[in-house]
Amino acid sequence: MKDKVIILAIESSCDETAAAVVVNGREVLSNVISSQIDVHEKFGGVVPEVASRKHIEAISAVVQEALDKAGIKLEDVDAIGVTYGPGLVGALLVGLQYAKGLAYSLNVPLIGVNHIEGHICANFIEHKDLQPPFVCLVVSGGHTFIVHMKDYGEFEVISKTRDDAAGEAFDKVARAIGLGYPGGPKIDKISKEGDEDAIKFPRAKMDDKNSLDFSFSGVKSAVLNYLNKMNMKNEEINKADVAASFQKAVVGVLVDNAIKACQRNKVDKIAIAGGVAANSSLRETMQRECKKHNIKVLFPPMILCTDNAAMIGSAAYYEYQAGRESAIDINAVPNLKLGER
Repeated sequence: MKDKVIILAIESSCDETAAAVVVNGREVLSNVISSQIDVHEKFGGVVPEVASRKHIEAISAVVQEALDKAGIKLEDVDAIGVTYGPGLVGALLVGLQYAKGLAYSLNVPLIGVNHIEGHICANFIEHKDLQPPFVCLVVSGGHTFIVHMKDYGEFEVISKTRDDAAGEAFDKVARAIGLGYPGGPKIDKISKEGDEDAIKFPRAKMDDKNSLDFSFSGVKSAVLNYLNKMNMKNEEINKADVAASFQKAVVGVLVDNAIKACQRNKVDKIAIAGGVAANSSLRETMQRECKKHNIKVLFPPMILCTDNAAMIGSAAYYEYQAGRESAIDINAVPNLKLGER
């Protein structure tokens, strides 16, 4: 096996067209992201057909910029890593087909990467000495999981959401109180001006007391009901208080369950991943509570919390080391499960 493995990675699962060059899974030579937030903001969310077209327009330039910033040529690449699921099928296909063409023309391995595994592996880039096993809380617009990473490429899903993902709930509540899209950063910002104890929103409890699963549809509905009641009584709504109180309810459940997962699995490290990992309240609360339980908490930098290709390059490296190469006819799997191959 080579001492220096250079992965060119491509990510296009939703509304970010991204490419990165990663060496040995942990050294990022370049990480280029072309965001579509401005495009989708006027629609209040991602429009799949529009996202696919924008990926097609951007992908060649993004890949070339990643190569240029890394100071390498295509001929220097040892393998092509690419997200093949989960995500929007049309968006996934743009990146996947482009990656197939590159891998075929260069005669190098094509490595399909699970987007969620990529988020988890973002922590290897920031924390160079991090090794499995550890517990990872994956929180994004489409996913909420607690995962026990037993070894590289070996995952056990401890819990998941039974309805809305945490980031999805953030987006829906932000829209309801008139903050717009994307909801997560907007709620995080306005919450700093509010009282998180102003309104007592519920935290879901599972029928099975041993379950660490999540449910965020209840707290989302509670917010909507509160807003409707206030409007019916013609009373002024304090958006900052609503946002802060909602955020506290969601963050509290995320932190409590993640710590319990560590304790049950006798693990003393929690890594956080996904777009919601950028939330300041989650970071502060997780650090405070983990300190009480002698658990080390790890966060990737902000740029690696949202969708990016560097995390895909890291995950692809460990697949490459394990000898797992994808067939050239690999297809997009929009509902790909964690650990499936």
